Amino acid sequence: MRHSTFRQLEVFDAIMRLGSFRKAAEYLFLTQPSVSMQMKKLTEAIGYPLFEQVGKKIFPTDVGRELHKTTREIFDDLARFDMTLADLKGLKRGSLSIAVVTTAKYFAPGLLGRFCERFPAIEASLKVCNRAHIIERLVANEDDFYILGQPPEEIEVDAEAFLDNPLVPVAPRDHPLASEKRVPLRRFAEEPFLLREPGSGTRVAVEQLFAEQGVKMRVRMELESNEAIKQAIMVHFGVSILSRHTIAMEVASGHLSVLDVEHLPIARSWYIVNRKGKSPSLVASAFRDYLREYTARPGAATA
Repeated sequence: MRHSTFRQLEVFDAIMRLGSFRKAAEYLFLTQPSVSMQMKKLTEAIGYPLFEQVGKKIFPTDVGRELHKTTREIFDDLARFDMTLADLKGLKRGSLSIAVVTTAKYFAPGLLGRFCERFPAIEASLKVCNRAHIIERLVANEDDFYILGQPPEEIEVDAEAFLDNPLVPVAPRDHPLASEKRVPLRRFAEEPFLLREPGSGTRVAVEQLFAEQGVKMRVRMELESNEAIKQAIMVHFGVSILSRHTIAMEVASGHLSVLDVEHLPIARSWYIVNRKGKSPSLVASAFRDYLREYTARPGAATA
């Protein structure tokens, strides 16, 4: 059977259903000699006769009947696959796994939720991890996509920016610098600074800015979450630089202020990332297209 072809099985099935080589040839738009040649090759591949002729009629042998059962199973499986593929193309079914860094948790659930509203039969999962765990999952190829503020340089990936991610200077609402304009970065650096943990993408960007400007921070504390930093700022424990996405509610409610500081905000983007060369599923491709569509909407850049 390894040496038989799908076309040979298709011809064989037509002969079995129609009862003659001539009718099978007409049905398949082939010549009768072509049908006979296909059956000769299939018989040689099987090693046993598939038909016997009694008078002018042909009848399947025991081997022919068994082969026909197998052939029908193959064709039925392919038909089911065609229906499954049609469902997937229409996104009537399928799954999607997304992993994001902790800062992205402020907007990623909304993006994924709206995608699932459009395609309600999709089973979607969202995992929130620190950057180190995201890299581990990326190396292991555990998810369809990853959302990071900075694509890793140590792994070959395909990365596409889809959303602005400005890093802004943040202070308590009644901080003395809140009412000032164009505060020098050196003056801002004199404030007790709350910094994300080593390895954080936000920390890397902040340290790079201060190094480029030749300014040293007065680091009071390192904290492993944006929530902890926001709470510390609100009790006047220090200032920080955070993604605008993480502070939208606190700024709107008046608990935090975004300062006007030279060289800030730091212009960054959110990236959708996957292992280089990975072929995305139909559902994953649809999600990537959705992000592109979302980015193109007016006002989406800072949503």
